[in-house]
Amino acid sequence: MISTILIGIILAIIVVGLIILFKATGIIVKILVHMGFGLILLFIMDLIPFVHIPINILTVLVAGFGGFIGVILLIILGVLGLY
Repeated sequence: MISTILIGIILAIIVVGLIILFKATGIIVKILVHMGFGLILLFIMDLIPFVHIPINILTVLVAGFGGFIGVILLIILGVLGLY
């Protein structure tokens, strides 16, 4: 009786742990995909002659989390000479 309850508790802990792990993995994958799209956007914008945005971890994060609006913000800051 006690061993059955103990096995049930252990299985419940394992299931909850796996659910948390899969959710965290999903969030990490989403962040990496957004950073990849940000890098691609920065590379495309860097091909425009009058726009030069250095590609580093900060600009990739801004472009990744901000998306197209983040890239526009980086362009505006670059044109104004603030970046």
